[in-house]
Amino acid sequence: MKLLFNAASPFARKVRIALLEKGLMEQIHLEAVQPWPEPVAITPFNPLGKIPVLILDDGSPLYDSPVICEYIDSLTEAPRLIALAGLSRLRILRLQALADGALDAAVNIVLERKRAPTEQSISMLGRWTQAIRRSLDHFAADRSRSTQPFDLAEISLACLIGYLGFRLPDLDLVTDSRLQEWWQAASRRDSVRATDPTLG
Repeated sequence: MKLLFNAASPFARKVRIALLEKGLMEQIHLEAVQPWPEPVAITPFNPLGKIPVLILDDGSPLYDSPVICEYIDSLTEAPRLIALAGLSRLRILRLQALADGALDAAVNIVLERKRAPTEQSISMLGRWTQAIRRSLDHFAADRSRSTQPFDLAEISLACLIGYLGFRLPDLDLVTDSRLQEWWQAASRRDSVRATDPTLG
C-alpha cells in the first residue's frame, strides 16, 4: 500500500499516527506530495486534489482521512481505534468529526492569511477562530468527564492541537489547563512525536 501525504497536513498526520498505533507502518510506502499550487500528483487518485490518499495494493484509492482510518482499523483487531458498535463508536466518530471541522477552520485561517491584507475577510477569520474555540471548549469539557484510551477521537484531538501550535501559535487558542495537561502527555507518545510536522 502507498500513502500520499504531506508532513504539514494534520489530516495526513492522523493517518500516520493511526498506522503507527496499529503497528502497520512497515506495510506502507510513504510518498510525499505537494497539494499546492496544483495537486497534479494527487488528482489521478482523488479528484478533489486533497491528501491523504491511501492507494491499496490493487490500485484502488481511499480518501479522505476518516475513511482511511476506518480501513486501517479493520486490518487488525488490536489496538482498536474505533469501537465496533453502539454509543462508544458514535462518540469516537462524532469527536473525530469535530476535530476535523476545527482543523478545516484552522486551515482556512492559514490560507486566508496568505492573501493580501486588503483582500482578507476579517469577519470570516473571526468566524473560523470562534469555531475552533468552541470546539476546544467541547473537548476540554470531555477531558473532565472521563479518561479515554488513545483511540481515533484522541488521535484527532492531538492532530488539532498540534496543528494549532504549528501554524497558528499567535492565536494562543489552547488555553484550557485540561487540554494543556492532556497535550503534554499525548505529545510524548511515540506515534505523535514521530509525526511532528516541525521535524519535516
